[in-house]
Amino acid sequence: MHPRSSFKAFLEVVKKRSLAWKDYEMDAIHSLQLILRNAFIDVKTTDTNANAIHSKLNDLKLEGMQELEAVTSEIVRLIETATVPILAVDVDGLINGWNMKIAELAGLSVDNAIGKHLLALVEDSSSETVQKMLFLALQGKEEKNIQFEIKTHGSRTGAGPISLVVNACVNRDLHENVVGVCFVAQDVTVQKIVMDKFTKIEGYYKAIVHNPNPLIPPIFGMDEFGWCSEWNPAMTKLTGWNRDEVVDKMLLGEVFGTNTACCRLKNQESFVNLGVVLNNAVTGNEPEKVPFGFFARSGKYVECWLCVNKKLDMEGGAVTGVFCFLQLPSQELQQALHVQKLSEQTAMKRLKALAYLKTQIRNPLSGIIFSWKMMEDTELGPEQNRLLQTSTMCQRQLRKILDDSDLDSLIEGYMDLEMIEFTLNEVLIASISQVMTKSTEKGIRMLNDTAAEVMNETLYGDGVRLQQVLADFLLISVNFTPNGGQVTVAATLTKDQLGQSVHLAHLKLRITHAGGGIPEALLSQMFGTDGDASEEGIGLLVGRKLVKLMNGDVQYLREAGRSTFIITIELAAANRSRN
Repeated sequence: MHPRSSFKAFLEVVKKRSLAWKDYEMDAIHSLQLILRNAFIDVKTTDTNANAIHSKLNDLKLEGMQELEAVTSEIVRLIETATVPILAVDVDGLINGWNMKIAELAGLSVDNAIGKHLLALVEDSSSETVQKMLFLALQGKEEKNIQFEIKTHGSRTGAGPISLVVNACVNRDLHENVVGVCFVAQDVTVQKIVMDKFTKIEGYYKAIVHNPNPLIPPIFGMDEFGWCSEWNPAMTKLTGWNRDEVVDKMLLGEVFGTNTACCRLKNQESFVNLGVVLNNAVTGNEPEKVPFGFFARSGKYVECWLCVNKKLDMEGGAVTGVFCFLQLPSQELQQALHVQKLSEQTAMKRLKALAYLKTQIRNPLSGIIFSWKMMEDTELGPEQNRLLQTSTMCQRQLRKILDDSDLDSLIEGYMDLEMIEFTLNEVLIASISQVMTKSTEKGIRMLNDTAAEVMNETLYGDGVRLQQVLADFLLISVNFTPNGGQVTVAATLTKDQLGQSVHLAHLKLRITHAGGGIPEALLSQMFGTDGDASEEGIGLLVGRKLVKLMNGDVQYLREAGRSTFIITIELAAANRSRN
């Protein structure tokens, strides 16, 4: 036993337990592989003398031929099964190394690749780059991170060329002569496709945004930190501020603000609204289009529409900022905005006038109510009491109408109805009394053709709203009845028992008037099919909406020489037999 051979007694072979090979280690292994192969070739072809073989093996510090072959085989196996593409060429540029990974990516087997020239396997666009790199490598100069594309073959042809980033490693023989080049590569095909798309889109973006064409709208941008990141020529022309004067400034405060900003806003409310719109876009909400205005550098106030869109990263997942487009109104749009502003001003004046009228009506109404309450404490006859009761019912109706501040909610049917006790007699008398002045002027006879039993039935519901509905439909009927005609009111009542003490009362009211009937346009307004309603149409529309809230509806029937409103509603009624 001697020192070197004594280690064999403690030899343990362990596989697949070491750390993964590094790229530079793989380069060194491949170089060693080629060196060893060339050494064997030189030994076999130039020197068959056993002493020469042992001399070369001693120079390589290897103990024997079997150990050398085992090391070489293991190195070759590691290279061939590596997870990164590895290829090698000789001094003539012919492929002499082609591992399984590069074969998989290119769709070209090892047998078909060996012996081909490297330039024949790369894309034409990469030929110059590869030729230069190969030339320098054969001169002993190793280049790093060189990118070129290799053609694909077979089933991989349709996938397009593969992009590789390679490091060149020079292979040398025992005499330090360059005998080939090894390329350890990284597949960056997917990354290149993404970058190409991004570059293409970025090119389109610059061509569009920075185009001075007047068709390109004013555009400015903000990054996720609030800095101004874009300001195109159209924006410069509109505001008078150059790109380098606003980019990299805070968009809110420095570019658009209320005091010392480049583009001054009209007031603090405009500043807050702009901040809300930008924040909504940054948080990923849908694009918004809002009216916007600011003072340009010249002092001119610019009115426009602002459309804010979120800007996403390359993966399309995270918001990296916003793009803002300004739409300047055309002459037609400016006129439309002017008309809209005038309409809003007119509507505001009408609302103020209505609020004033309501206030002024309430004051004398309160005085009338007080006087009537004082009259109730005096001695009145039966007829006087009946007139006082009718007057009180009309007061309640007027007060409820004055309390209706939101006509849109009323038209949409959003209203709470009261549940009070009343008789149809009270409601009909109060409703008819409201049209007696008009009917007397036209000589129209008002006739109540309702049975006394129905008139005196105790009902539960919103009697004041029912009174309002009947008064509106009676007034319309009187208005379209010829002088000397007749308006008849008739009511029928059917009841369904819901329990031992409560009935569901189905009330049907018919208001029949003489003449040719109500115009179709007015009826269309009542059914909501005509958007531009007159005062009479609004009254009919509101009346029908109130009837719908009472689980009923309104119909209009035309007959020869007369027409009829048919109103059906549902109310509650008490069970008299139980009482």
